[in-house]
Amino acid sequence: MTASFGIDHPLLATYDIEKLRAHLIDMGFNMTAVGKHPWGTSTSLAMFNGCLLEIMGIYDDRLIDEVPAGKFRFGRHVYEHLQTREGVALTALHSTDSQADAATAQRAGFSVAGHLEFGRDVILPDGTAGRTKTTLALLPDQDFPRLSFFLCQQHRPDLIYVPEWLEHPNTVSGICGVTIVALPSHHVALQEKFGGLYGQITQIEGGFECTTANGILRVVDAVTFDKTIGPLAKASAKDFADTQTPFIAGMDFSAASLTRLCGILDRAGISWTGQDIVTLDFSDATANTVFRFFAA
Repeated sequence: MTASFGIDHPLLATYDIEKLRAHLIDMGFNMTAVGKHPWGTSTSLAMFNGCLLEIMGIYDDRLIDEVPAGKFRFGRHVYEHLQTREGVALTALHSTDSQADAATAQRAGFSVAGHLEFGRDVILPDGTAGRTKTTLALLPDQDFPRLSFFLCQQHRPDLIYVPEWLEHPNTVSGICGVTIVALPSHHVALQEKFGGLYGQITQIEGGFECTTANGILRVVDAVTFDKTIGPLAKASAKDFADTQTPFIAGMDFSAASLTRLCGILDRAGISWTGQDIVTLDFSDATANTVFRFFAA
């Protein structure tokens, strides 16, 4: 299982959750049915062992201020993100103890707005009924709102990481990294913040990276992202030019068989490039976020 502060699940906010869910299924992900949160957001998941791919929309904007965590309102944060564009609105970090981990994050320079608890009813493959229990510790960033995080503690992991639900036709087994695009002038502040949480920082071309308990978190400038990963989605590039706000531009996944993955992409008519690293060509189809796949 993933230890505390590992990359758990960036939230891909989308205007049309059914359309994005269908596209991810075409890509070979085993997606859950669309569910609803009490704060107005809808959700669908691809579950892996210790992390998730989650997409999120708004099903009722009258509820977006419900269930606040201090002054932070989860639904409103996602809603306001979508007023500009699709993309990663919040990112979950794994937690084994949300209270203790929140205190650690606060010492590292993160702001803790408050905690949320919720659950959902599930039916396991053998027909057994259960109810999940999840605690979130919200870590909003007023300066860089698109780099707001939250800690996610699953109290009933046996009802989340069910072996039958972790199998995906494309052989993807989990998230192995995220890439943030930021102005070089913001790198020092971000390095201090992430360094306080993860310790050692490694300098790379155009930025830096750190190793989490589940994958690499890297920060690069826009030119380096274009050169080493791929072009930003048009909506993301325009928003970044207008606001200069750092944001997660790319997500990396591990796959047991890139050959099988690419076969599924080809049959679905989804364009990709690469050999050792497979990159989807059109990030606007994945909520303005570049998807890459690495051999596990």
